[in-house]
Amino acid sequence: MDVTRIFLAIAGILGAISVMAGAFASHALKEQLSEKALAIFETGARYQMYHALALLLVALLLTRTDSPAPLALVTSGFAFVAGVALFSGSLYALSLTGIKWLGAITPVGGAAFILGWSCLVAAAWSFK
Repeated sequence: MDVTRIFLAIAGILGAISVMAGAFASHALKEQLSEKALAIFETGARYQMYHALALLLVALLLTRTDSPAPLALVTSGFAFVAGVALFSGSLYALSLTGIKWLGAITPVGGAAFILGWSCLVAAAWSFK
């Protein structure tokens, strides 16, 4: 399976999970969590959707490139996936468990997002 299909599939999965997380937050968690914890959870869902769409863009851009795929685009896609896992995942866990040290993981996910966007900028120069 090529990286384009992998990124398309992951983007779809992340997008669907983001919608489910948002619905879960607004219906099931609204009465269970504090306002602050609910806001943290919703931030995770929002950033997950943003980066599911960014990953979809990377996959679509990969369809416009010759083989082998540009390293900057592939790195961008994997950085977005890692960012969702670390950033959104840590926010979900923090809001649901209240374990404060999980918040220390969130900036690592943010750095992965920044890397992904920076690689996307670098990839722009490889297009003809």
